[in-house]
Amino acid sequence: MAGTSPLWVGLTIYALVTLAPTLIFWAALRVPSVLAARRRRSVGVPSRPPIEDLVADLRRLRRNLRAGGSGSRVRRVALQSAYDDVLLEVCEAVGVDTARLAATPEQGSERAFARLVAEADLESSGIELDQAGGGRAAA
Repeated sequence: MAGTSPLWVGLTIYALVTLAPTLIFWAALRVPSVLAARRRRSVGVPSRPPIEDLVADLRRLRRNLRAGGSGSRVRRVALQSAYDDVLLEVCEAVGVDTARLAATPEQGSERAFARLVAEADLESSGIELDQAGGGRAAA
């Protein structure tokens, strides 16, 4: 004996019964990750490393530059370039004007002078570039 309801009603009920659990589980797995992504976006990820890490990198590069002597010219130029990049980052993080250092060419006495001015401004803002004892713990 056939049912009194039309065929489309039966097929709709069958589709709901079979698809509903799949859709519910999919939503249960998907919604928390979407909400977590929104929460991360709203909090905001810092655009640069903490100032302590930047200053530690700056001091390490400064020590390597002062040690000098060993290595090729390519290594020295790369080390100087890395030092300048980190110096600019620290200056921006602290709020020191970086226009002079950023505008000077990569090599030459103008760059060295701009670097000295930026270092002096950093030290006057309270960042100690040369730690007491050369960065080592006292014995």
